[in-house]
Order: sequence, then C-alpha cells, then structure tokens
Amino acid sequence: MITTSSMLAVKAGTDNFPYADERFADLQMLRYQVHGFDNLSLQQKKFVYYLSEAALTGRDILWDQNGRYNLRLRQMLETVYTDYQGDRTSADFRAFEVYLKRVWFSNGIHHHYGCDKFVPGFSEDFLRMALNSVDQSKLPLAEGQTVEQMVAELFPVIFDPTVMPKRTNQADGQDLVLTSAANYYGEGVTQAEAETFYLNMKEANPDPAHPVMFGMNSRLVKDANGKLVENVWRSGGLYGAAIDRIIHWLELAQGVAENDKQSAVIGKLIEYYRTGNLHTFDDYTILWVQATEGMVDFVNGFTESYGDPLGMKASWEGMANFKDLEATRRTETLSGNAQWFEDNSPVDSRFKKEECKGITAKVIVAAMLGGDLYPSTAIGINLPNSNWVRAEHGSKSVTIGNLTDAYNKAAHGNGFQEEFVIDAATLAIIRQYADACDDLHTDLHECLGHGSGKLLPGVDADSLKAYGSAIEEARADLFGLYYVADPKLVELGLTPNGEAYKSQYYTYMMNGLMTQLVRIEQGAEIEEAHMRNRALIAHWTLAHASLEAQQQGTKPAVELIKREGKTYVQINDYAALRRLFGQLLAEIQRVKSEGDFEGARQLIETYAVKIDPQLHAEVLERYSALNLAPYKGFINPVYVVERDSAGEITDIKVTYGETYADQMLRYSRDYRTLPVVNE
Repeated sequence: MITTSSMLAVKAGTDNFPYADERFADLQMLRYQVHGFDNLSLQQKKFVYYLSEAALTGRDILWDQNGRYNLRLRQMLETVYTDYQGDRTSADFRAFEVYLKRVWFSNGIHHHYGCDKFVPGFSEDFLRMALNSVDQSKLPLAEGQTVEQMVAELFPVIFDPTVMPKRTNQADGQDLVLTSAANYYGEGVTQAEAETFYLNMKEANPDPAHPVMFGMNSRLVKDANGKLVENVWRSGGLYGAAIDRIIHWLELAQGVAENDKQSAVIGKLIEYYRTGNLHTFDDYTILWVQATEGMVDFVNGFTESYGDPLGMKASWEGMANFKDLEATRRTETLSGNAQWFEDNSPVDSRFKKEECKGITAKVIVAAMLGGDLYPSTAIGINLPNSNWVRAEHGSKSVTIGNLTDAYNKAAHGNGFQEEFVIDAATLAIIRQYADACDDLHTDLHECLGHGSGKLLPGVDADSLKAYGSAIEEARADLFGLYYVADPKLVELGLTPNGEAYKSQYYTYMMNGLMTQLVRIEQGAEIEEAHMRNRALIAHWTLAHASLEAQQQGTKPAVELIKREGKTYVQINDYAALRRLFGQLLAEIQRVKSEGDFEGARQLIETYAVKIDPQLHAEVLERYSALNLAPYKGFINPVYVVERDSAGEITDIKVTYGETYADQMLRYSRDYRTLPVVNE
C-alpha cells in the first residue's frame, strides 16, 4: 500500500541542486539526491547497486502488464524518434515527441493517473510516412508482417478512441475486466468469470486463516477449450526471461548482504521467483518484515494491485534504498507507541487489534526507482499487503524522505498556495508547519494507519472488490488525520504545539474538495483510488458538517465559500472537523472489518466519484493561470562503477546528468528482457 504525493508542496530550497528538470504536457520531471550514498561502505554501495539493477530489470514486465501492445508500440515510437530523418522541427514531429515522452512516463499509452488513453497531437499520415522512412529491421514487425500490415494492426490502438480507451476502468455497473486495457486477463475473460474463478479457489483453501493472495502473480486466460487457467509470472513461465535477469542481480546482492537475515530474505524471494508459489511469497514477506537490521533495504516484485480493475493482480515494482538514520527517529517513536494509538482509536472495539505486532517504520533515501515506482512514485510505502501476515507478524512502513524533499524544493515559490489558500493567516500556518505535518501524516498513514484494525473472522480480504483500494487508502488517511491533531503527538515531541495540525487539515480539505481536480479533464469522473480516497473524506465531512450546522443552528465545521468570485475552503471549527474525521474512520473501519461491499459502494459512489462541473471549471482556470504541471515524476540517478585492473569494484559513484530522453532510450536498450510481440 502506498501514499502518493499531495498537490501542495511548501519547503524552500536551500541548495543549488537542480531538482526541477524539463516539462511537457501535464508533467514536470524532477531529480532527487541520494543523500548519504558517499558515506556508505563499499559493501553497502555494492548492495545498493545490485538491488538498483534488480529494480530496473523488471521494466518490461510493467509495460506489458499495462497493455498487451505497449512493448511493440514503445519500440515503434522509439525507432521513429531516433531514426527519423525528416523535418524534426515540424508541428507533427514536436507533437510526436511529446506523445512519446508521455508514453514513457506512463509505461504505456494510457495516462499513469487518470488511465485514459492519450490523444495523439500528430496525424496518422505523419506517423505512416515516418515509419516508411526508417530501417524496417528496427520496427516491431510480427513474423512475415509488412509495415502496412503493422500499421493496420497498431494504428487503431493509438488513434481510435473506442479501442482500449481505459487502462483500468472503475465505472460502476460495467464489466470492469472487459472494459479495461490492462493486460491482467486474457481475451474474452469477463468480470463475473474472474470473480467466480477466484472465489472457488478461496472456498477450496485448506487454511482459510492464512490465505495466500490468490491471483496476485498471474494472468487469467482461457485455454483452447475455453477453460480458465492461470499463466503464472515466474522463471520458466510468463515473464520468465525478465525474472531470470532479476534473479541474477538478486544473487549478486545476496552475496554482499549486510547480515544473514537480509541474505535469507533475498534467498526466499529468489525461490518464489523460480516457483511462483504464493505460500513461498508469504514466507518471503514474513522474513522481509523481520529483517530490520542493517542500512540497506529494497522492494522487488509483484506488489500493488491498483492497476487491476478487480484489485487482485499486482503490478511489478522495484526500489533500492537505505535508512535515513536521523529522520528515522520520528517514525520509530510512532511505531514504538503503536498499541497506544490502536487502543485510543475512535473505531469500535470489535475491530481493534488486541496486540500490535512487529510494526516497524523508518525514513529512507531512495537510491533507485523501477517498475510501477518510476517515473511517478510513492512518497510512502507500507508492506506487506497480506492481512494475516500483518496481523501475526507485523509490517514495515517507510517514508521516502529524499523524494518528498525534492517535491517540496521544486515547488518553492510557484504561487499555488497564494492562489488557493483562503487568507494570510491560514497561509502563515501552512508555511510554518506544513513541512513537518505533511511528513507526519505520511508516517501515520503508512506506519500505523495501514497497520491498524482487523478483519472479523471469516471476512474475505477481497470482499470490497473494486472499491477495496480506495477504502483502504481512506482508512489510512483518516487514521493520520485523526491523530495528527492529538495532544499525544505534542507529548511525544512530534508536533511543536496544538496548532500545527491545522496546516494539514486545511491543505487536505483543499486538496480533496478542489485542487486535486486539476488532474482530471473536464467532464470526467474520479477513478484513481488515492483521488477517490481524498474526495470521499473531504466531501463526506463537508456534507456532514453542513447537516450538523442545520440541525444545531451553527456555522458548519468546514464549508466552501465565495470571495471575489473565487471558491475557497473555510474551516470554522478545527476540533469539530477532527470529530467528523473520527466518525468517518469508525464507519470505514466497520466497512473494512465486516467486508460490507454495499457500504463501500455507497460511500465511494456518493462522495468520491462525481465532480461539480462549475467548480471544476473554476479550479482548472485558476490553476492554468499559474502555468504549473499537476503531475511530477523523477529522472533516476546513474551509478558509475569503478574497477581495478583485475576487474574488482573499488568504488561506486552516483551522478545526475542524464537527460530524460537519454535515460528512457538507455533503459529500453539495456533492460529489454521480453519479446515485443505479446506472449
């Protein structure tokens, strides 16, 4: 489970590092510093380097998961980009270049956040002409296929708005599998068939108290007889060529692990990659949770299920990181008090954990991002996702400090706050406290929020189906919102006073009600799980604050008001707003704990999907005047290996000069592991 970046960033930059890089379409590329890498030992540097290579090697897997034509389209577009000899200053070529950069960013032809297919700004005639002008041997032609036949096959995927329009469709009442372009299900598999298939597997499970995450690492397809079967992602199976390369780098990493526990974790992950056995995966996650010693850590594998319309199958991601020792003291304070937070939560006692086990948290320095964490990435991660593993063995939570630092420094002085914050007094609170409270909310979300609560006996972890991801993110966000205002945090030294939390309350409500709408095209609805989560919380509290005010004859705790023709969030009673957050947390925990699908559906469809078109138009207009990009992503650093005359590594240096296009082309060359014609 992950936390995505917010729309509001406030920290001022104090160094000359070039955080902001090129911008195109709705995207801003950033760079992040790998603070402290030079201070690691040579063994630790090798460990980070090998894990970084493992994090990059699974790139093709994600591209294929995001759509069955993506690998072919990437090669076709990159060939035109590198080899086209025509007018590269023409409007068509410039639009083509922007299109390709968007495709690179999204690891496919659908928007990374909104999931809609990109609309090309160049003509079919231009692309056809360009394809006929380059070396045909470099094009992704199927066996015996001509360029014109390839054009006939692939052009509708790019240009026809009715072909694969959504990567992940979440529209209520539609067949979410048939209408999603994501490549987690084979041709002709329906939502009802997939749900029945996995329900039958769960009912036949001999150990229902310790269920594996059924379907997590496979594509569900129909065989020649129309029978549903799983093509498992493993060595020797689907994605096997990529997985074997990942294993190679993991084996090298295992050889330089800092301790036996880290070595055992990597060994078990390799075993899982070779077998595809989900029981082995659970064994691996238990070892991973328990391996808390040492500086270096990683994420590698099929992890988050946001891309699957049914919320079961996991996208591939990778990250290498090491601990930020100073900042980790904050998260260790939280995890050390986990039981207090659980005991004092406003949720029903039936849904509370009697004992919080194995909860660890740290602030990390990201050293390399890969797969579904690149170029757009999380700022916080809490794993594993298995409910029973979390309950019996605990979880690891991380806040990615150098990424939040880069977001904040790149955004300094952009005018966003001044445009959308209601008044100077509120703006002053945000400027003074938002840095600390943003990080603290992420810590609470990841470290304690996802780790809190429990399912009632017999409740299926997948019972909320397509609504499960948004409900889970709302649960963790509400936990953070409720506790960021608690006096306990002042007592623990995590907030400076009882006023600081107001910065988080204001920016969160402003984002959920208004500013996150800049990420959505006018006329569309909210579909992405994190955006639904924020909209649910903000609109539920707005509606219930209004209802309470009508009943009591008082001002609402929070409201939307107009000033000089512009809409603003106004918070009249911060304490009452906290109470509403607690009420919603209690209800969402009930929905989660009881597996109340209809309750989840009502919450999401009522508060988290629809958009006020007039407010949307206003927010888009105000944001447009600021000339900002609503989405940010990162260019990775490059590690330069130095060797002696015998070939032994003597040092590893980190550099930052590679351009976005050069990095993407290098990755396509050096980390190409899968055939471009879909398996």
